Amino acid sequence: MLNKVVIANRGEIALRILRACRELGIKTVAVHSTADADLMHVRLADEAVCIGPAPSTQSYLSSHAIISAAEVTNADGIHPGYGFLAENADFAEQVEKSGFTFIGPSASVIRIMGDKVAAIEAMQKAGVPTVPGSNGPLTDDGSRSLKIATEIGYPVIIKAAAGGGGRGMRVVESDSDLISSIALTQAEAKAAFGDDTVYLEKFLGNPRHVEIQVLADGQGQAIHLGDRDCSLQRRHQKVIEEAPAPLIPDDIRAEVAEACTRACIEIGYSGAGTFEFLYEDGGFFFIEMNTRVQVEHPVSEMISGVDIVKEQLLIASGNKLSLTQDDIQFTGHAIECRINAEDPDSFMPSPGLIKHFHAPGGNGVRVDSHIYSGYSVPPHYDSLIAKVITYGPDRDTALTRMSNALDELVIDGIKSNTALHQRLVRDTEFRCGGVNIHYLEQKLATEEK
Repeated sequence: MLNKVVIANRGEIALRILRACRELGIKTVAVHSTADADLMHVRLADEAVCIGPAPSTQSYLSSHAIISAAEVTNADGIHPGYGFLAENADFAEQVEKSGFTFIGPSASVIRIMGDKVAAIEAMQKAGVPTVPGSNGPLTDDGSRSLKIATEIGYPVIIKAAAGGGGRGMRVVESDSDLISSIALTQAEAKAAFGDDTVYLEKFLGNPRHVEIQVLADGQGQAIHLGDRDCSLQRRHQKVIEEAPAPLIPDDIRAEVAEACTRACIEIGYSGAGTFEFLYEDGGFFFIEMNTRVQVEHPVSEMISGVDIVKEQLLIASGNKLSLTQDDIQFTGHAIECRINAEDPDSFMPSPGLIKHFHAPGGNGVRVDSHIYSGYSVPPHYDSLIAKVITYGPDRDTALTRMSNALDELVIDGIKSNTALHQRLVRDTEFRCGGVNIHYLEQKLATEEK
């Protein structure tokens, strides 16, 4: 078992990791910037180390500073949370070469899954359904690219192999725009990611975003914890997530989930991970794999009864999976609302002093948050300040509990997007289930007119 773990992240996920470590008897080291000395997990950790000034590049994204903190505190593991370093193969490699355990998959697996072309190839070999596309990078051969696009059928989307966060993507409607769009996306990819490799896929016009949570031990065993729907998005950022994904036939979801566990075994995956799919007209289409724990992991925990972060720590300690797929029994429905420090209408960040904070409670209500009355939200980082999760025997109950929980939530002193969530959980179409990835942005655009 790991003895002491450096928590290389901040906010609510850092507190979540600390709690899991405490349950397992693992000592903790909180690393923090000068702006984050008052974070809750910093106060509660066995040790705390300031690793730099407020800017992330000089603190939380500094591999050297984090590894140095592990060295001076005699830690033996580093947990990157769900930050940028969690999917940075070079960082994982540096951690391992420095003699520490990286709590996540191997650097080689991260590299494969971080390269979207290589990831698609790996998924195809494992029998995971993928979007029809170029099945590899586009070349300088324009006639080849035109032929591929014609065979697939327009519209198509050009994507950067090293892309992420909604960048390095361009939809093309016809032959006349294809070649110039490829060149433009290549230039953007080179500037943003240092890699101009792009590929081409069929553009799905009405998809949902559905993902499958997996756990694997790297020793030949893998399980899935069901699926979740993350279709309610704004600018490619998730707003509300739920598990299981509504209105999907059980046989279809079971088949894809089983393919994901097979893929984990074939690529030698270790730890927690997520397969992301577009779902349209009864078909799942793989888009990418996130090689880390995700913000929305609590909804999968609620319906499966499995503590994902604890399992991460146990696997990183060298343990085999303690559960088989037959041990997992899915019950009920869970919903998560991401509470951000931002204006609910303009979405402008709203850092500042929280004068009063009251978390909702009651049966089936969970709040993952690092904030408290008197805490100052710094302006330097992501605006996520809390996650409100509700659970019930069915979706309607979970939604009703969420509506009540949001009404009970109090965050005074700064603006939050609570009002937006209150509108959304009462929205007729969302309550029916199955809205697509464009629904929220279209709804907001209509409201602005």
